[in-house]
Amino acid sequence: MADGISLALCTRLSYSVGHFLNDLCASMWFTYLLVYYHSVLGFNNTVAGVLLLVGQIADGICTPLIGYESDRTPGCRNYGKRKSWHLVGTVSVLLSFPFIFNPCMGCAEGTPQWVGLVYFIPFIVVFQFGWAATQISHLSLIPELVTNDQEKVELTAYRYAFTVIANIAVYGVAWLLFYFQAGQTGDPTQMESLGRQDIPIFRNLALIVIGLGSVFSLLFHIGTKEKGRPLPATPRPADERQPLITRSQDAGGRSLLQWKHWLLEPAFYQVAGLYMCTRLIVNLSQTYISMYLTNSLFLPKNYIATIPLVMYVSGFMSSMIMKPVNKWIGRNMTYFVGLLLILAFACWVLLDHKMGKSVYGAAVLLGAGSATILVTSLSMTADLIGRNTQSGAFVYGAMSFTDKVANGISVMIIQALHPCHTQVCCPACVWFYHNVMVIVTGGVAVVAAFCLCSILIWPIGIQVRQPAVSGLLGASSSLREDIEDDRSVN
Repeated sequence: MADGISLALCTRLSYSVGHFLNDLCASMWFTYLLVYYHSVLGFNNTVAGVLLLVGQIADGICTPLIGYESDRTPGCRNYGKRKSWHLVGTVSVLLSFPFIFNPCMGCAEGTPQWVGLVYFIPFIVVFQFGWAATQISHLSLIPELVTNDQEKVELTAYRYAFTVIANIAVYGVAWLLFYFQAGQTGDPTQMESLGRQDIPIFRNLALIVIGLGSVFSLLFHIGTKEKGRPLPATPRPADERQPLITRSQDAGGRSLLQWKHWLLEPAFYQVAGLYMCTRLIVNLSQTYISMYLTNSLFLPKNYIATIPLVMYVSGFMSSMIMKPVNKWIGRNMTYFVGLLLILAFACWVLLDHKMGKSVYGAAVLLGAGSATILVTSLSMTADLIGRNTQSGAFVYGAMSFTDKVANGISVMIIQALHPCHTQVCCPACVWFYHNVMVIVTGGVAVVAAFCLCSILIWPIGIQVRQPAVSGLLGASSSLREDIEDDRSVN
């Protein structure tokens, strides 16, 4: 792909913080949702799993629909279609998220659990709609802001760096809240196990997340200017908008893929499979790491803040070297290195079931590996979209759909297989969460390796479709040129 105009540092930073609110909320959602509803509020494993499943299904349904609408609609006047959807999503998240980590209003300890289930589901659905709108619109800006492959990696790395900072902020604040709780009560047993006494911890954490995230969302909307970037080979007038999804060709005569065309592209399914595996590793390990620490390793509850913190610090360091590593060994090998780190973590957990404080070292491997495969898979998705930015939101939405549905179903299966059905875990939980951590990292990493092999054998490429025009000479030659032009470099 041809080189584009480099973005100013201020623009890159303002874009990068646009997903900060989502990242803060996602950190709490994946790390603490099951812990909060099962260990703090006392819901059984199945009900807690249903709440997470409902959220993932709602997110999975919303993402492709929002992606399609984001590509199709022009946005609010001159504000930009991506930023308009981002604003709608941000408001939805701000209004719904605090209720998810607060007890059911009017409910007591003896209230049937189905009442709480009915109460929380609407807030979860609204939150997931807002989260999806923010995520898809933000990702869709990458191919529109930059056209150079290395700049896409750099912008994705900046974005992920702030994802890591968001997670560090959540876990750092959580650790401080647990620390001050122990100091105020003077009871050392308060630091050992979770219970209803920890409701204020999660409520205050959710409110801090909302306040901090809203500030960064404001910075994004002020500092990021959405506008169509002309292709170097076929410059357009400065006031011409990006083509909508219904157009079939750009000004240079190249095909513009509509959403239905993506469904016929083999590369679309290759990248979707790899992205799904990546998200399964990242999200499921984040979801069950707290249960593993408290129920398998019997570590104090403040470890559910410190260990994820170590993971994301190592992830942050990895994201900073992502651009030169990608340039040196390429996308595919970079992803493979990340998989090796994930497999090393899985082997460590499998062989050392009483690791104790050495879990910090394992957390470094998991954090660095997760950051590497996530940034690389997002860059591969941007490569797949290429010049077809007018339908880019649909692609990101479809990728996110596979991710969310797979995560929700996986969590529900794991929760259904749980050996005990009470708030207090039995001895069987020790091996259950140990095995879960091995399978969701090592097992899924093996599947991801097979997906990566398919890309090595059949490199990502777009089979561009030109509209058939009767009597047009040289159509086949033009088609071959376009196919070569749009084929991504591994």
